[in-house]
Amino acid sequence: MCGITGIFGNRSLAPQIEAMVRSLHHRGPDDQGIQIDADSTVALGHNRLSIIDLSDAGRQPMIDCTGRYSIIFNGEIFNYLELREQLRTAHEFRTQTDTEVLLEAYKKWGVQCLDRFVGMFAFVIWDQEERSAFVARDRFGVKPLYYSLLTDGTLLVASEIKALHAAGLPAITDATAWATYLAHGVYDHTERTFWKGVRSLGAGSWLRWRDGSLSTGRWYDLAERVGESFDDRPVSEVEEEYLALLFDSIRLRFRSDVPVGISLSGGLDSSILLALVRLARPSKNEVKAFTFVTGDSNYDELPWVNQMLAKTEHESVCCRLDPEEVPTLMESVLDHEDEPFGGLPTLAYAKLFEQARAQGVIVLLDGQGMDEQWAGYDYYQAALSGRDAGTLQGTVNKPVRPQCLTPEFRSLARGLEAERPFPDLLRNLQYRDITRTKLPRSLRFNDRISMRSSTELREPFLDHRLVELALRQPIDNKLRGGTSKWLLRRIGRGLVGGKITEAPKRPVQTPQREWLRGPLRDWADARIEQALSAHGGSWLEPKRVRECWNQYQAGHGDNSFYVWQWLSLVPKLGPQFQATG
Repeated sequence: MCGITGIFGNRSLAPQIEAMVRSLHHRGPDDQGIQIDADSTVALGHNRLSIIDLSDAGRQPMIDCTGRYSIIFNGEIFNYLELREQLRTAHEFRTQTDTEVLLEAYKKWGVQCLDRFVGMFAFVIWDQEERSAFVARDRFGVKPLYYSLLTDGTLLVASEIKALHAAGLPAITDATAWATYLAHGVYDHTERTFWKGVRSLGAGSWLRWRDGSLSTGRWYDLAERVGESFDDRPVSEVEEEYLALLFDSIRLRFRSDVPVGISLSGGLDSSILLALVRLARPSKNEVKAFTFVTGDSNYDELPWVNQMLAKTEHESVCCRLDPEEVPTLMESVLDHEDEPFGGLPTLAYAKLFEQARAQGVIVLLDGQGMDEQWAGYDYYQAALSGRDAGTLQGTVNKPVRPQCLTPEFRSLARGLEAERPFPDLLRNLQYRDITRTKLPRSLRFNDRISMRSSTELREPFLDHRLVELALRQPIDNKLRGGTSKWLLRRIGRGLVGGKITEAPKRPVQTPQREWLRGPLRDWADARIEQALSAHGGSWLEPKRVRECWNQYQAGHGDNSFYVWQWLSLVPKLGPQFQATG
């Protein structure tokens, strides 16, 4: 897990690439490397968080034995040992890294190598002979990649937006992105970012640059891989295959030369994760389990976690978020996110990664992805019953307040346009959540807060083999008799018993609503006034914002998302936060 940066086509490279690398120190504090081409038109930078092959042999940028290709790589190719065996007859490996395997796979198979990878990745390969750069991102966008093509044809690429700004790209906000976020609550749903001139390379996409010309395309299409037909095999066969893939996914993601831990909540997905970890690891007590809490019994899941861990050897580590930490922590997390994030749950999760790093646990596994695969959110059933599923976190109870925006600013907003590649409603909703709404947001939040503490987060349930198999299943294997995640619960009963697997879905929550009306009220009030001072009359209607804020404080409504939107309007979002409308 690392930070990568690159400049292609500019002749003043050294100061720029050095600034970019400095800005991403948190993503790789163990080492850094810079490579500048002989003609000073190409520069590659790398910040290393050492996970596999901790020796100097794993330094990047890594140059192949011919001197033609250089690579900078962020992420992990979990099946690198198997691929190494396929490549070893044609190549004598110099390191034990997955980076070298990735580079040799590209040399042998070209773009088709991507289909062979089980992993999370964003990488750049520079071809010195062709004077071209090839860039790719993993299937679901677990690892980030941002780019900007300047007017003179220079290409900037980086793991985080702040590195592009560090290279000299003006930090000017994209008013359309902000209007869309404030009016509709959607974000991370396209390649557009909150910053002018900055694009996010799409999940499962590639980019090629040569002589100032840029081309992009998709190498992975989830809908195409799944197909329109349902899997009509007996449930027992599907269960057997899915369970085998689950075990293999966990096994692969324990490949590490540094300590690995797990992030646990008290639900079905975490209980299955824990059970699989216990099966995959010969020595269980080395794997610490981390859980965040807020001290509110209405939300904290520690009792469920303790029940799960009661008969195990795993050490349980409780990571607590208190309200007095929120103002400072929010500023820090906003600095690392570069864009708005979801709220207090992200801050609580940030505390978890801080604790893991402090205890020497560099890699964490969590249970992201099962609800999208197996229709675990309640709005899936609502939609099948003819009710509105909503587009923002599955809510339809007015989570945003577009009436608080000026008409001119609101007119810039663009609604969500989700594809419908399947003939059935349920899979189209799942596809929307995987490619446009819930998953892209969560993955961005979690990448930044894990890397903020220089830790690596691995998502075993987002193995593409699992996602594709789950999406091929008919509705009855997901929703049956009012029960969500039906087949997954059946699998869970075989692993952990019935009590936890039969528990209803509990969304990961914090007392955000209560704290904003209580201990955080004065802080929130001052921050909203800052937002109005900066954007009142141009973006926001001050009178209406204050009316809605007063109504919220009076107890009207149970949704605080729109309040959090306003709190996100005055962050330290870069070296020159400049709003445009």
